[in-house]
Amino acid sequence: MSSSVTSPPRAGRREWTALAVLCLPLLIVSMDVSVLFFAVPHIAESLSPTANQLLWIFDIYGFVLAGLLLTMGGLADRFGRRRLLLAGALAFGVASVLAAYAPTAGWLIAARALLGVGGATLMPSTLAIIRNLFNADDERAKAVGVWSAVMAGGVGIGPIISGILLEHYWWGSVFLINVPVMLALLVVAPFLLPESRSEASRVDVVSAVLSLLAILPVIHVLKQLASDGWSPALMPYAVVGLGAAVVFVRRQSRIDSPMVDPRLFAHRGFGGSIAVQVIGMFGVMGNAVLMTQYLQSVLGYSPLAAALWSLLPSIAVGAAAPTAAAVSLRVGRPIVMATGFVVAAVGYIAMRSAGAESSIWVALVCASLVAMGLVSVATLVTEYAIGVAPAERAGSVSALVETAGELGGALGMAVLGSVLGAVYAARMDVLLPAGLPPGARDAAQQTLGEAGVVAARLGGAQGQAVLEAARTAYVDGMHVSDVVAAGLLLVGAVVALTTLPRHRPDEPARTGVEVDRSFQST
Repeated sequence: MSSSVTSPPRAGRREWTALAVLCLPLLIVSMDVSVLFFAVPHIAESLSPTANQLLWIFDIYGFVLAGLLLTMGGLADRFGRRRLLLAGALAFGVASVLAAYAPTAGWLIAARALLGVGGATLMPSTLAIIRNLFNADDERAKAVGVWSAVMAGGVGIGPIISGILLEHYWWGSVFLINVPVMLALLVVAPFLLPESRSEASRVDVVSAVLSLLAILPVIHVLKQLASDGWSPALMPYAVVGLGAAVVFVRRQSRIDSPMVDPRLFAHRGFGGSIAVQVIGMFGVMGNAVLMTQYLQSVLGYSPLAAALWSLLPSIAVGAAAPTAAAVSLRVGRPIVMATGFVVAAVGYIAMRSAGAESSIWVALVCASLVAMGLVSVATLVTEYAIGVAPAERAGSVSALVETAGELGGALGMAVLGSVLGAVYAARMDVLLPAGLPPGARDAAQQTLGEAGVVAARLGGAQGQAVLEAARTAYVDGMHVSDVVAAGLLLVGAVVALTTLPRHRPDEPARTGVEVDRSFQST
């Protein structure tokens, strides 16, 4: 075996500086997922949107981003990862200005949709460029660890930045903070980032449309399940989404330039890595749903205070990601991933000790265990997936991994939210005091927030009894959801151990080379 195979070129100062540049837009894109948490009331006061418009202002960004990831990954491979990164930065910057100065709710919805388009170009492009910047396994693992930590950190920082800006400026400022970063990227990237593309790759328009028809309805169904439960009105969305997914998969095996190359799944471990990504993000977003309401509605912290306290798990994430990457080089990725799943499962089970009167530190320690365990999984599974695929498929593979994460996150919110809601309603039926006014009992059984409204309306001892019952019922539902999540994470540990090959430390570059050869010979 030649030295070029066994000893790939090491990254220098230029490559690591490039990584820092790539992390800036990634931080902004991930922040925009959560930056509206505190801005929504200000937007509602300024633009007077309908309830449906307000929902779309919040959701359209994530919908468009998730729906376009696969398409943008394919475009990056065909037209160039750096070129698409710059196009995405320009779109994101323009959309940020349009959103900041939106005169109507409809305008803001359109601007948020354009932000989603820009975000969908930036995410797979950054990861694909990292794949081509770092050739050595250990350096690529560290780089992806940084990428994962920044992605997770941005979601946690978004509400805090939003809260600080809204203390001093108007609501549009939460969008304008994106502009300087995107301008800096447009200036620096052409000089610092290399261009790479696959000349043989072509974009299949039919596949792009099918991917949208598959992903968007499914995400919509999962979000509705998490918030309102199942409704017959969701059936058409489910049928369209699943039907389009079946047609999409069948088409990929029949065309010359598939958006998702089926040969990837013939490689041992690639399909397992996608399953691991789905399960991991299930745990991440499920925990976010449970913790947000617990800190605010049960323990009584304000949204900004809850966001500030939640920085502690984010700090743990920052330490866990690079550590997991380093340890995996010694003991193998599957072992570290399985350990991460087990640690996260322990965190979920430990959350059963958090009650309506518990110290916030109980929840924060448990959430930190979940975050550390699952970011370790996300870091390694992302690095593994982009490492085994050929360099010419870096964009589409990056997009596939990120799409799997989006679907896993939506599934986590839907499943754990539904379990929580079912247990909450059942417990409230038992815990609510007798003699409530007509309609109050049914309203309080819907959600914890609705119970708070009922309690405030009733006032006195009766209102306090409703509030205490709701907090107890929520905690009971959270505890059951914790067990469900922990069980699935343990399944994830088994999947990691049984489907992913163990890479020995003395073979840092063999896997990528062998996969490339298999693709070339197919």
